[in-house]
Amino acid sequence: MAVAQATKPLFSLIKRRERRENAAKHSFAAFSLVFTATLPYATPMNEFSKLPAKKSLGQHFLTSPVVPGWMCNAAEVAAGDIVLEIGPGTGVLTKEILARGATVVALEADSRAIEILNATCAAEITAKKLHIIHSDVRTLDTTTIPHISDHNFKLVANIPYYLSGLLFRMFLEGPVQPTTLVYLVQKEVAKRATSSLLRNEKESLLSMSVKAYGAPKYVKTVSRGHFTPPPKVDSGIIAITNINRDAFSTLSEPFFFTLLHLGFGQKRKQLLGNLAQSFDRKHLQEIFKDLQLPETIRAEDMSIATWLQLAHKVVSIRS
Repeated sequence: MAVAQATKPLFSLIKRRERRENAAKHSFAAFSLVFTATLPYATPMNEFSKLPAKKSLGQHFLTSPVVPGWMCNAAEVAAGDIVLEIGPGTGVLTKEILARGATVVALEADSRAIEILNATCAAEITAKKLHIIHSDVRTLDTTTIPHISDHNFKLVANIPYYLSGLLFRMFLEGPVQPTTLVYLVQKEVAKRATSSLLRNEKESLLSMSVKAYGAPKYVKTVSRGHFTPPPKVDSGIIAITNINRDAFSTLSEPFFFTLLHLGFGQKRKQLLGNLAQSFDRKHLQEIFKDLQLPETIRAEDMSIATWLQLAHKVVSIRS
């Protein structure tokens, strides 16, 4: 039987949700900013007044003095690191990273923010510890980012909720991976991406997509009160470490994600039934028996290791 054409491999669940919630209000050319604050580099309120939150851009300014430290701790930012930051805004997270001895490459689309960064971080720019790139991350070719190459950097970013799917996909699936990724995203997304059978939780398409590339961890909840204007939901810090492509050294990446999408396609159905829509059922039953999988198992009850074993077996019977 012919296998259905592979969909975009990563994060389709949040991508569909983002489309529903944001299609009407996010058709814009400028990249939305989320700003951070930390001590001893607290941003003066007059700087925020130069960058009023735009509802149409989904902006919620992070005013907490401690969250940037939590994020840098999660990424284990240290002297000598190269750290990519997306949407630095007024630069308070940037300054926390710099204070730890790292070099920052900051992607910023808002010219107002760049003016502030040029004024408040002039010394760091002159010392070549801070490199500001005026760019819209949504259309960026990651292979062209100055000072950044595959696995030579960490990624620490406070990102807009509606861009989370894109930014997970861009830096996990893409050709330029960080060694460690730390995002501040919607709490629900962070929780789903880090779900684990070891905690008696169900896996998801998102958690399997992330675990195919690294080891995710839910770090901390950041309540809506840390933002102005406050969002309708809480946020969560997610850290993904040991990012690599090792799982796909002997396995087709598109095939694995096609199989994953098939398996999670109808959550209420058993995995065997979902896969039998595209593969011979008898052959699948033999594979399940070989892997000691019950025929009643569901996609959400399998670990990433088992999914990879299954993919290696199923790829041999595709037609």
